[in-house]
Amino acid sequence: MLDPRGPVAAAERLIMLNSTAIMLAIVIPTMIATLGTAYWFRASNERARYLPDFEYSGRLELLVWSIPIMTVILVGGVAWISTYDLDPPKAIAAAEKPVKIQVVALDWKWLFIYPDEGIAAVNQLTVPVGTPISFELTSAGVMNSFFVPQLGGQIYTMAGMTTRLNLRADHPGTYRGMSANYSGAGFSDMHFNVEAVPAEKYAAWVAAERGSGPVLDEQTYGTLAKPSQAVTPFTYGTVAHDLFRGILRTAMQAGDPLCVTDLASERIAR
Repeated sequence: MLDPRGPVAAAERLIMLNSTAIMLAIVIPTMIATLGTAYWFRASNERARYLPDFEYSGRLELLVWSIPIMTVILVGGVAWISTYDLDPPKAIAAAEKPVKIQVVALDWKWLFIYPDEGIAAVNQLTVPVGTPISFELTSAGVMNSFFVPQLGGQIYTMAGMTTRLNLRADHPGTYRGMSANYSGAGFSDMHFNVEAVPAEKYAAWVAAERGSGPVLDEQTYGTLAKPSQAVTPFTYGTVAHDLFRGILRTAMQAGDPLCVTDLASERIAR
């Protein structure tokens, strides 16, 4: 998180550093004042005034309460304004067209569908450098959490609901992605690598994978969705049309206690 490789992660680090600096501006003087007070009122200091009948000081109360109030206002203002600009569904301004990726959290693996390219991958995510990535995320089972620390953005995935996240990798490299929400026995193996590559290399990867691997349709998805651990990354060369929407509908029809769709924007309780 302290080594960002994208604009969202860099902005999140700045929020954390600013908030820490504001709080330290209060914490450090308070610690110094505490030590100074203890030193001044030590038993051997005869110059220290002993005031056993002291009850109230308006000036002291004003000082004591104004400092935390100012701290809350500053930290809250910085956090609110900055995080509002980082609203996950908010698109990242760029000349390039965003790459759409649909994410499904499974037990215990990640499925990444590239609807425009017609391919999919399990436990591996390849993205072009400098191009915004528009994620649409859901879960096929329990609630989970998608997190790539160096790119920024930790967002939950829930069955029958889609959440949206926009990220961008500004530097080539391999970045660790993970599940940030405990989801059962295979949780520790539920991680993946994000390969950020130049645009031409990304296009070559898509061309090489398209049509060369197995087909991801309802039948193969049913097999993939069965719980499994430490799954080796692999790709699908063809993806059934609108499979992601089918996964959403299946989760809703399963009768979850609370299902939410982005299309209807309403809660459905059983």
